[in-house]
Amino acid sequence: MTTLSSGFARARRWLRGHPLAFDAALAFGTLAAMICGSFTAPGDGHGPPAFGARTPELFSVLLMTLSAAALVLRRRRPMQVLAVTGALSVVEYVLMEPPAPVVMGTVIALYTVASRTDRPTTWRVGLLTTVAVTATAMVFGSTPWYSQENFAVFAWTGLAGAAGDAVRSRRAFVDAIRERAERAERTREEEARRRVAEERLRIARDLHDVVAHHIALVNVQAGVAAHVMDKRPDQAKEALAHVRDASRSALNELRVTVGLLRQQGDPEAPTEPAPGLAVLGELVDTFRNAGLPVEVACADRDRLPAAVDLAAYRVIQEALTNVRKHAGAAVRAEVSVVRVGATVEVTVLDNGRGSAGRRPGTGSVGGDGTGGIAPRARAAPGGDAHAGAGAGVYGEEPESGGHGLVGMRERVTALGGALTAGPRYGGGFRVHAILPVEARTGEPERPGTAGGTGIRR
Repeated sequence: MTTLSSGFARARRWLRGHPLAFDAALAFGTLAAMICGSFTAPGDGHGPPAFGARTPELFSVLLMTLSAAALVLRRRRPMQVLAVTGALSVVEYVLMEPPAPVVMGTVIALYTVASRTDRPTTWRVGLLTTVAVTATAMVFGSTPWYSQENFAVFAWTGLAGAAGDAVRSRRAFVDAIRERAERAERTREEEARRRVAEERLRIARDLHDVVAHHIALVNVQAGVAAHVMDKRPDQAKEALAHVRDASRSALNELRVTVGLLRQQGDPEAPTEPAPGLAVLGELVDTFRNAGLPVEVACADRDRLPAAVDLAAYRVIQEALTNVRKHAGAAVRAEVSVVRVGATVEVTVLDNGRGSAGRRPGTGSVGGDGTGGIAPRARAAPGGDAHAGAGAGVYGEEPESGGHGLVGMRERVTALGGALTAGPRYGGGFRVHAILPVEARTGEPERPGTAGGTGIRR
């Protein structure tokens, strides 16, 4: 039984791959059926049909052969084949008595048309064919018009059209299901690629924030140590201790970030939580140890959703890093985090003049490639570089690009917030980020997150 079923399956696959051979075999089988039917005469009354009671005429054999031969092209020319077979059937009913079953070719051709066209075409062509063939049989036949042979012609042609339409509908339904499945598969793949790209971008932003912040602090403290090594070794030791702390903190944060890339089965990743406003004091202390005075006003620092908390922390970290690197000497910075309704506003201000009269351009970074904040003014001849919005040329791009401001803006806009950065009137610089707490963070708000007043630290 298994061998027989596998043989049928192979034959079916071969015939599907060779449709012309299948149609030729179908035409041959139809011709054999028509010839056998032409030897059969209807029984009298309620008796069975009698085989061999009559012999078909040579002209009928010719018409049956032409009708069967036309079926070989039924897939390529369905309408033309239906017209030819229908005309041969009409000729057979008009000229021959008793007629041979040439109409079998018309039935198969009508089924082909119905299965390969649309429903309106099937209705029009099927109705025309059925009426034409049935009316001819009723008018020119020797039997009464109400005989069962004439109604059999009507039934078979109508059944052929209905069967072809059903096959076409099922084929269209299967194709639609297959298309939806393929589209869903493509959509899943595109969604997976999009999520991978977003995750890579997020990790890249984290790595940039960690490296830019800590390496800048290490660079500053190492410069201090080198400067005071000979005259003030105690201060040099203190600076080197800060270098060690900053490098250890950078390694820990890098270990946490890179741990996200571990595969299943790798050693357990670090479980240290992502930094947030709860450790803002430690972040500010690193800048104070590097010689940057920072004042902080923060409200509800430990009551924000995790995504907003991390974004606020990274914005402050990147902004202070750029203040330390680009604002020049004797600069002071102010940081405020205030809850305003359904948003939290993060502001970083400084009063610096900038290095060499310029700061990194908007959307780019400083010349050392460590990440910029926003445009700085270039000093006009005889004037202050930060004397106001009209006392310089703002928005000038540096020679080399980076990802500081870009990373901050991507991080903020990913949460549905907004970030602005630019020079302050009268000198200095301002970075302002607005982060929604409830709308797009995707986390339920915790109790007790009503807006509060800033607590000066």
